[in-house]
Amino acid sequence: MSSRRLPDTSARRAPENLAILLREPFQAMTDGLLTRLAAAGHGAVRAPHGSVFEFLDDAGTRVTVLAERARITKQSMAELVAHLERHGYVERVPDPADGRARLVRATPRGLEVFALARAEVADVGAYLDARLGPAKVRRLRALLEELNDALGERGATRSGTPSPPARRTARRPPR
Repeated sequence: MSSRRLPDTSARRAPENLAILLREPFQAMTDGLLTRLAAAGHGAVRAPHGSVFEFLDDAGTRVTVLAERARITKQSMAELVAHLERHGYVERVPDPADGRARLVRATPRGLEVFALARAEVADVGAYLDARLGPAKVRRLRALLEELNDALGERGATRSGTPSPPARRTARRPPR
């Protein structure tokens, strides 16, 4: 686990909390994906752009829906989409359900990003199987799914409203 992003504070000397232990592997995997993307000529895609790709429906998605799914402001999402549009990863097309609205959808260049991401996920999975063993990886996955469910239930209990859908249910199907 890299400490290059972590602040040098007295709190760092305490045992790491669960959120940090979950965040650091995610960031390491994100760094691996960004390295792969840059090597394949997609250096314009940065970590924040994952909020667009992760929540984009195949047929296209309105910016407001992307923002809601990513839990960021509409303005922030619009900036991310504009950057990706300028670099040819997404396009805005009329929404057939409402001619005034526009949908964001992946272009062929954007679909290349999805293919590279799937390859990176497969490589990480193979690496973890080799490093930790398939049984531990299956157990880790089961524990993380259980954690996701438990925290979703806790959020619903605390707020009195249903919690947002778990990210694993929003995962894109293979293309």
